[in-house]
Amino acid sequence: MSSFERVRTGSGEPQPLTQVWYVSYGSNMCMERLRYYLAGGRPPHGSRVYPGARDARMPAESVSVELPGTVYFATESPVWTGGRAFYDADAAGRAWGRAHLVTLGQFSDIAAQEMYRQPGPGPDLDVTEAVRVGRAELGAGRYETLVHAGERAGVPLLTFTAPWRVNDVEWIKPSATYLSLLASGLLETGSWGPDPVAEYLSSRPGAAGHWTAETVRNLVRPLPG
Repeated sequence: MSSFERVRTGSGEPQPLTQVWYVSYGSNMCMERLRYYLAGGRPPHGSRVYPGARDARMPAESVSVELPGTVYFATESPVWTGGRAFYDADAAGRAWGRAHLVTLGQFSDIAAQEMYRQPGPGPDLDVTEAVRVGRAELGAGRYETLVHAGERAGVPLLTFTAPWRVNDVEWIKPSATYLSLLASGLLETGSWGPDPVAEYLSSRPGAAGHWTAETVRNLVRPLPG
């Protein structure tokens, strides 16, 4: 059980936090990609084997979300050979993503794998500070800063990103494969169509000036059915 306890409850007594909404704004918006973080394995054409989470169940629910701030592409990904997505909650604009309802343990194990670490055994992430003040730096790594982006049905929306701001780092063009995966994840939600998704992704810092809405639109694969 996590050491974090929610302060606000109907009875006035603190209750342990067992579930969170994991907000993805990158490749894990795509359900098939997220599956490898939970069940483990090597994705098709992937160079990395994911150990998976201690709890391999898929999310109880997944919904589209829009957050204040912006998504941008920076640093060189060894998996994608291009810029990877980060989130700046304090920047202007709106960030599109997908929130997965998972256990705190699953969220902790996903975060560990994003940092190329083995998930568990051990305690879950302590998200106390992030939920209380909106942000917590657990380390200096690129995905070790927790952001509390609000609540849905009383459950906190949490994501992780880098400690720097969008204008503090060099933007790097994302690869076609990576953008295609992000587009697929956004389309899976059913909230946005191919044209809005292409416009959105092509306008993100790092992609803008390298990708047009038309070229991103050509990456979008039709969904089954």
